[in-house]
Amino acid sequence: MEWRDEGMLLTVRRLGEGGALLEAFTAAHGRHAGVAPGGGSRRMAPLLQPGAQLDLVWRARLESHTGTYRAELIRSRAAAIMSDGRALAAMQAAAALLRWLPEREPHPALYARTIEMADALGADPDWPRRYAAWELALLAELGFGLDLERCALTGAREDLAWISPRTGRAVTRAAGAPWADRLLPLPPFFLGLPGGDAAEGLRVTGHFLGAHAAAAFGHKGLPPARARLAQIFAAG
Repeated sequence: MEWRDEGMLLTVRRLGEGGALLEAFTAAHGRHAGVAPGGGSRRMAPLLQPGAQLDLVWRARLESHTGTYRAELIRSRAAAIMSDGRALAAMQAAAALLRWLPEREPHPALYARTIEMADALGADPDWPRRYAAWELALLAELGFGLDLERCALTGAREDLAWISPRTGRAVTRAAGAPWADRLLPLPPFFLGLPGGDAAEGLRVTGHFLGAHAAAAFGHKGLPPARARLAQIFAAG
C-alpha cells in the first residue's frame, strides 16, 4: 500500500533511536499516523513541529497497518506561531481538536480551511476571529453544525442576535429578549457581518464542543489546550 498526500502535522512522538511517530491531518486521507524513520533526528526534529505543512508518502504492507511516512517540509509556520503566545495556543488547541476526527476519514473542505486558518496565525491581525470561525466549521464537520440561517422562533433572517445553547439555532434580538439570560450571544462575524470578538466566538463554539460534541466522541469536556486558549482570550 502506498499513497502521497499533503498534510498538517498535529503531533510528534519520539520513537527509539531517532525515529518519530507522526500524526497529520491530510487533504485526502484525513487524520493519519505513520512512523517517520529519522523523524526524531537533530536534522529533522526542528522541522517536524505541529502546524508544519508536509509532503507525505505513506507506505505499509496492509492498509490497516500504521505504516511509515517519508516527510518533506512544504511550509514551516514555527517562526510566526512561536513569536505570538496566543497564536501558539491556538495552534495547540486546533491540533487537539482535530484529533477528535475519526481516523482516516477525509474532510477535504475542512483541510483547506485549516490551512487557511494556520497561515493566518500570527500573520493576519484578524486571525483570532478567523480561528473562532474555524471552530464553527469544525463543529459542522463533527456533525454538530449550528443553524444560523433564520430565527428558530419566527423564521426571520434579520437581526439575529442569540443562539440557543440546547439546539444551536439562531434567535432574533426581539424574540429572544425574554430568555436573554439563558441564550448565547451570536457574534456578528459568524454571520459574515462586522463586529464581535474572538472571545465571544470561542464561548459559543466552546459550549457546543464541550457540551455536545465531546461526549459523542468519548471525551470528557474540552481538551486542556482548548481550555487554555479560552482562558487566554477571556483575560484579554
